[in-house]
Amino acid sequence: MFAKIPAPAAKHILNKVPTVAQVSLAVIPFSFKAKAITELLKVMFKEQMEDEELEFLKDKWVRIEVKDFNLRFEVSFDKQWRVREPLKADVTFSADSASLIKVAAAKEDPDTLFFQRQLQIEGDTELGLEVKNLLLSIELDEMPKLMKASVDKLAYTVEILEAKSRQIA
Repeated sequence: MFAKIPAPAAKHILNKVPTVAQVSLAVIPFSFKAKAITELLKVMFKEQMEDEELEFLKDKWVRIEVKDFNLRFEVSFDKQWRVREPLKADVTFSADSASLIKVAAAKEDPDTLFFQRQLQIEGDTELGLEVKNLLLSIELDEMPKLMKASVDKLAYTVEILEAKSRQIA
């Protein structure tokens, strides 16, 4: 669908989507966002939950910041996922939405994005490494087919739009 889009239109879309997302997310109560995030985490880390591999998150808070969407939240795990508004995190991961989508789709390695300064990690270094390794342990093939297909399609779209927008840079 986006393969034939002109470069100026691709750049325009990449610039506008975050603005639309910010406005949309601003009107959604945090409780709804927290519920959606919790359900997403349950699906993404189902295997790790069952294998009790999330013990390192007990009494620890990880802040996630999607910079271009102005979305910030903190997560922890103690037999169940806990999501809250930013308060005081032990470690913070921040990136733009395109980078996070590529990590979710396993199109980009968190280490690569970190060294390219597209992913920032601040705070407890040991906890940050454990979270990064947790992200790398996600088996996309184990996710529900619709979720995997959606993430793959979204990552493909982002890659096309970025490639097209670089043509006029």
